Amino acid sequence: MVKPLILDEDRLFPAEASVRSVARRLFASVRDLPIISPHGHTDPRWFAANAPFPDAADLLLAPDHYLYRMLYSQGVPLDRLRVPGKGPAERADPRQAWRLFASNYRLFRGTPSTLWLNHVFAQVFGIEVALSEQTADHYFDVIGDKLRTDAFRPRALFDRFRIEALATTESPSDSLEHHQAIRESGWSGRVITAYRPDPVVDAEHEDFASAMERFASFTGEDVHSWQGYLKAHRIRRSHFIEAGATSSDHGHPTAATADLSDLEAESLFQRIVGGSFTPAEAELFRAQMLTEMARMSLEDGLVMQIHPGSFRNHNRLIHQQYGRDKGADIPQPTEYVRALKPLLDRFGNDPLLSVIVFTLDETSYSRELAPLAGHYPVLRLGPAWWFHDSPEGMRRFREQTTETAGFYNTVGFNDDTRAFLSIPARHDVARRVDCAFLARLVTEHRLDEDEAHEVALDLAYNLPKQAYKLDRAEPPRLALSA
Repeated sequence: MVKPLILDEDRLFPAEASVRSVARRLFASVRDLPIISPHGHTDPRWFAANAPFPDAADLLLAPDHYLYRMLYSQGVPLDRLRVPGKGPAERADPRQAWRLFASNYRLFRGTPSTLWLNHVFAQVFGIEVALSEQTADHYFDVIGDKLRTDAFRPRALFDRFRIEALATTESPSDSLEHHQAIRESGWSGRVITAYRPDPVVDAEHEDFASAMERFASFTGEDVHSWQGYLKAHRIRRSHFIEAGATSSDHGHPTAATADLSDLEAESLFQRIVGGSFTPAEAELFRAQMLTEMARMSLEDGLVMQIHPGSFRNHNRLIHQQYGRDKGADIPQPTEYVRALKPLLDRFGNDPLLSVIVFTLDETSYSRELAPLAGHYPVLRLGPAWWFHDSPEGMRRFREQTTETAGFYNTVGFNDDTRAFLSIPARHDVARRVDCAFLARLVTEHRLDEDEAHEVALDLAYNLPKQAYKLDRAEPPRLALSA
């Protein structure tokens, strides 16, 4: 049986009629606001080349670890889903991969992936029947036909989605050539980069040695000396700022920071680059580098994001065969009060520094993160992230942080995605959930409705724009340094 695909206008709103009516009014005032996407992992080459996307499988399935991790958990091999591996193995036919996905679409019932994908299918592609084994070929053909038109090229979709600013994420060993091509093209879309130094900060990263070589070549510095290494970071950060960056991003296993003396830091660095370090020393070096990055942020103005708490690449076999970011990153307990104290002791009271802290450990929201952000001027709370980028995760975030940190020590919403077409869907979900939360406060007489309208606007648009310094004039379009 073929079912119609229907997006209910009241999805994610409260069931109780009086609260739902308030949520509707609030959402109506923010649903069509421009999208601020200040942190994500879309590919800048899409916007540089503006080439057509290939097909449904390569656009929507193969890059999306939310999808293939669920399928893999049910015994579906990744190579049958066109997930690229490290070796030369032949990839599955895209139509067959899509059919396999469609026949297993029931696995995503109750997950945010269904909300996002159904929004994409209905709103972006205009499909009117639900995805199933019976409709798989219809989907593949309709999506493929539309992807071959100019209206579905990356830049046209960027404009259609009303994206005001979108940030990608690159490492110091990235050439930034695609960002330079975007800026030289004359296209008005604002696609900027963010500085993610993990490959040259994490000595346990499998690409550390090769990344350090590229780091040296881009900067002309002796990156194996402590002072040369720090200078190289400053040089690369300046290159990223020339490419539009307003933030740095740090995906460490923990939130640990350190404040070593110059002598201690240099001695530790020599053990790191010499390869004679222990796991504890690798962790100490990452901790010291968060403090060094905070110091650099005070110099150059980049907003600092800390994304700790993921045991990355937990599945050793998948990591060996397919590489990083293949759905096997698992949340783990993360402590913040003591971990952040060395950095906060040094810089926590300086209003010129801005540090946005994320977590995958929801138990820390009300116990640690909200009280910290509700006190220190430098701290802001990032939104519910990754596994918690979901209706229930967003509700828990608001419920556990608002009473202590308020709304204005948070930074609104960012979508943190590789799946470009899901960006408007994710922002739609976030705006609906926030409006539902605010509607409850209004009907409980804890917030006036006019105040709720202001907060809804701030959460959807003003706060992310301000937090990531996107409300400032775009920097001059300078040629990237060699």
